[in-house]
Amino acid sequence: VQLVESGGGLVQPGGSLRLSCSASGFTFSSAVMRWYRQAPGKERELVATITSTSASTNYADSVKGRFTISRDNTKNTVYLQMNSLKPEDTAVYYCHAIRGWDAYWGQGTQVTVSS
Repeated sequence: VQLVESGGGLVQPGGSLRLSCSASGFTFSSAVMRWYRQAPGKERELVATITSTSASTNYADSVKGRFTISRDNTKNTVYLQMNSLKPEDTAVYYCHAIRGWDAYWGQGTQVTVSS
């Protein structure tokens, strides 16, 4: 099983980034997918969730209206579009998959919002 995040980097406040998470080794189309983030010295925080068929999405209050989670089950990939980025969005962003009793994590990708 692999979850590989990409798309992180350094961006100025107000900018945008799109994170991708490519999945393999399990039935992606049956999995609930989530993005978490962890800032230095803080606990890991759930950012966004999308159900297996994209029928439902949920967001942390801190990112509502700015971030959008989506998925492409034909490509085994989940995305996080991040707009209007703020310095407080700086963190390592992790992809997470839940399928039945199984759960998987990616290795994370760094997002830094700074001028």
